[in-house]
Amino acid sequence: MAKLISGKEVSAKVRAQVREECEGLKAKGICPGLAVIIVGNDPASRVYVNNKKKACAEVGFVSEEYALPEETTQEELLELIRTLNNKPEINGILCQLPLPAHLDEKEVINAIDPIKDVDAFHPSNVGRIMIGDYHFLPCTPAGVMEMIHNENIDVSGKNCVVIGRSNIVGKPMAMLLLHENGTVTICHSRTKNLKEICACADILVAAVGRPKFVTADMVKPGAVVLDVGINRDENGKLCGDVDFENVEPKASYITPVPGGVGPMTIAMLMKNTLMAAKLQANA
Repeated sequence: MAKLISGKEVSAKVRAQVREECEGLKAKGICPGLAVIIVGNDPASRVYVNNKKKACAEVGFVSEEYALPEETTQEELLELIRTLNNKPEINGILCQLPLPAHLDEKEVINAIDPIKDVDAFHPSNVGRIMIGDYHFLPCTPAGVMEMIHNENIDVSGKNCVVIGRSNIVGKPMAMLLLHENGTVTICHSRTKNLKEICACADILVAAVGRPKFVTADMVKPGAVVLDVGINRDENGKLCGDVDFENVEPKASYITPVPGGVGPMTIAMLMKNTLMAAKLQANA
């Protein structure tokens, strides 16, 4: 039976560490600040933004929210980002995605100063991750790595399979495993023999966005299974990309949904914002 890796427990450790370091910075007159921009009324985005504000309060950060109407123009949004880029008390800028269809996400991401890009989506930060010389990591893959480290799971030499190739999770996840000497395969919707490839994985990361996509016959006995997905099943119940009930008996470690990778994402955002404050203050 697999050991559950609790994102609630690991994220609490990360937040406690951030809070302690934040107190040290405040003693030097530095108070980390995060600005979150939300455009429109997407309910899921609103939940995420509220959770980020709560996390900021918990670790002692200044938190500013900029809630813009759905009809906000590209230029209005870019002007706000320019203002925040030049605001010294704001160390991190996060624009909640997805944006309404009439706005250009790529241009918005590119407008954020890379030193304040605590999502690590800016091309220069993505490039730094590729070469292994980075300040910030995308929050979800960073959270997965934190869970792996917390359990003292050695990545070196292991067969690692990532299902999903998004810029936000799949690609950076593969790079982080590679940096720790994993042998990494990225799978996606056009991968042939997906079941066979997954069944060879010592470490399997599911980030495909399809409920219960990873079935027991795709999992090697004793594999570490990390489920990034947050979906609703046919009954409207929260579930991951992994068929947890049937996979859990085969795995050595597994993350639940909810309560697995989800809480880690916001904890790592706090860690990135702390790093941004340190960099900008040369602390």
